[in-house]
Amino acid sequence: MSRFFGLSLTALAAVATVSTASADGHTAALENATNARHAQMQVIAYHTGLLGEMAKGTTPYDAATATAAAENLASAASMNRIVLWLEGSEQGAIATSRAKTEIWSDASGFEEMAVALETAADAMVDAAGTDLDSLRAAMGGVGKSCGDCHKAYRGPKN
Repeated sequence: MSRFFGLSLTALAAVATVSTASADGHTAALENATNARHAQMQVIAYHTGLLGEMAKGTTPYDAATATAAAENLASAASMNRIVLWLEGSEQGAIATSRAKTEIWSDASGFEEMAVALETAADAMVDAAGTDLDSLRAAMGGVGKSCGDCHKAYRGPKN
């Protein structure tokens, strides 16, 4: 009987070790996804900033630069969300996350917001290299889609 008990304890210890390793791996995956989407947001913000500076007139308008920034913005906006927005990576669960749980509880609303950004970014690609007035007109859609999503799905600074 004691031999059986000893084997059971050994088996339980092995299961606990594997479970801990799996939990640590899951946490690492959530942190990695959070870091990746932060990088995505930085790319979006950088290129939106370049376009915004041109739209405001604080940087001279340049069609080639505007087009490149708009294309990069559109590429970043269209990244597949399934690998970036993992459930369990919300604010409070991951230290650096500001993602609200509504991203997952209202997944269709979040998806609508993401598609709105993609649409606005695609419109910016069409407008950015045309002329300054076209770029300025397209900035409204980009800014609105970013702001609407942040209001609904981004929590306060940690």
